[in-house]
Amino acid sequence: MARVNSRIKAVSILTLQPPESPVPAPALPAQSVNAPVFVPKTPIPHPASPAPVASQYYQSQSSSSSSSGAIDPTAAAAELRDDNDPVVAANANAVAAVAAVTPAKEFIPFEPYGMAESMPVPEGSMMSPYANPYAAQDQAQMLEYDAQGADLFYSTSPSFVRQPLQYHLYTQPRPEDLQPRFFVPDDIREELQQRAENIHTAPAPGLGLPEELQGYHSLIPLEPVTGERRKFGNWYSAVYRATKASDGLPYVLRRIENFRLKDVEAFSTILAWRRIQHPNIISVREAFTTSAFGDASLVVVYDYHPNSTTLSEVHVRSKQPQATSGRGSRSQDRIPEQNLLSYIVQIASAVKAVHDAGLSLRIIDATKILITGKNRVRVGSCGVVDVLMYEAHQDMASLQQEDLTMFGKLILALCCHHPGAPYNPQKALEQINRYYSVEVKQIALFLMGKPNVPQGKKAIDQIVDMLSRQSIKKVEEAHSAVDRLEAGLMSELENGRLVRLLCKFGFINERPEFALDPRWSETGDRYIIKLFRDYVFHQVDEHGRPVVNLSHVLTCLNKLDAGTDERIMLVSRDEQSCLVVTYKEVKSCIESAFNELGTAAAS
Repeated sequence: MARVNSRIKAVSILTLQPPESPVPAPALPAQSVNAPVFVPKTPIPHPASPAPVASQYYQSQSSSSSSSGAIDPTAAAAELRDDNDPVVAANANAVAAVAAVTPAKEFIPFEPYGMAESMPVPEGSMMSPYANPYAAQDQAQMLEYDAQGADLFYSTSPSFVRQPLQYHLYTQPRPEDLQPRFFVPDDIREELQQRAENIHTAPAPGLGLPEELQGYHSLIPLEPVTGERRKFGNWYSAVYRATKASDGLPYVLRRIENFRLKDVEAFSTILAWRRIQHPNIISVREAFTTSAFGDASLVVVYDYHPNSTTLSEVHVRSKQPQATSGRGSRSQDRIPEQNLLSYIVQIASAVKAVHDAGLSLRIIDATKILITGKNRVRVGSCGVVDVLMYEAHQDMASLQQEDLTMFGKLILALCCHHPGAPYNPQKALEQINRYYSVEVKQIALFLMGKPNVPQGKKAIDQIVDMLSRQSIKKVEEAHSAVDRLEAGLMSELENGRLVRLLCKFGFINERPEFALDPRWSETGDRYIIKLFRDYVFHQVDEHGRPVVNLSHVLTCLNKLDAGTDERIMLVSRDEQSCLVVTYKEVKSCIESAFNELGTAAAS
């Protein structure tokens, strides 16, 4: 036994001697030695290579233990024995000697999740603290996506649930006194971020759309691709959003299927529409024909307005209105008169701009007018009918008269919430007389009725005169909205100063080395900057809890940017020293340190 012990001691001294290397081995804590070996649930393929002696040992023991449940120490020593290596042979002899006096024990693999059933579950807990996250019965549950609610476009691959966008970037409630001075109002921020998110939506695969179309790529349908197909007059039509390769901006492509252009001069009307720039008209960019969809298609390109919807989807119902049965529609379904008059004023302004340019809209329908903002409407699909009906040379004056008639039909459809209301004008006018003012009724009667003027023609200028009082109100509302947006822009503009200050903090604080001085950021003026950083961001209350106060941060940074003479006390982290300085002095320290860095960077 003494001989065995001496051999074990000699082997231990030999094997524990550190390797001769200039790089010291990192020390491991005691807990890491006894930590269980991570075994992945899915086998990982490895390239075929000769396994070392130790690997062969563990492979053989794992296969034998799975059948017998015990490890043979003598076999382990035999596996480790290598007569050509005296160190390995000595280790094997030592293991065999210890195994002779140690009883064999059954090998029980460590399973941390197997103790979940035997461990007590705390009261009120939803699951065991040792629950196995890989033991989900459904793979969709483990991957955290809803297989039933997946997008139909992703039928062959799992569609992961998209996390909602955090529109407000602040973790704590913002103080009320900071709202009008430092941040854009929440409703404007949310709307703008929703639009930006919509613009960067990725196209869905498997739709069979062309990858490139006359310089446009990443086509995304803006209308349902299933169900009843939509028509534009007598032609089937589809609307896509695409990105132009030359400028990277999104545009809308309206495609007219199975249309063969017989005369290239039809595109001359598109050139006339490009010259019209109006806030209530969706601008026309260009038009072209293509066979990329497998047929001869006409494509007209427009500006893209994200998160917009049509008047038909918001205000026009597909079912029969209650007005036809002698009853009025419900009050919650009616468009407020101020909103209705706002729509009428904006559409009248668009019609006047088109008629003054010597053109005609030729289609004024609730499905072709978009709501792009709060009570903001834009007339779309301009120029398409001019190309489709180019060969039918019609008088422009008669076409402009048809525009006014379609305008009146649109007002009836909006007032009655049904596209068939213009076909029963008597009932529609009764409902208008019941729920709206005389002004709305007079406008609808003028547009729908026969002209009562010496020339025998209606003109959009007459509608503009009838809307003069409402137009003044809408101009006032537009100016108020501009003032609100400018105020929000100014508040965010001021925040740019604070970002520059924070960038300077980031360049200076905790810099590892500068000018061969590893303690540059901890000495001189930089030490004051470090203490000021702790004063602004690392304060704690009397209970030692961190103070997360946005008001304090903004107040300190603005005083620092202004360089006020207000004094503050900066305390070191060990509370052994304190400094009384002014914001002006701290600002001078920051400028000096930052200029020093800038000078070194430019040299």
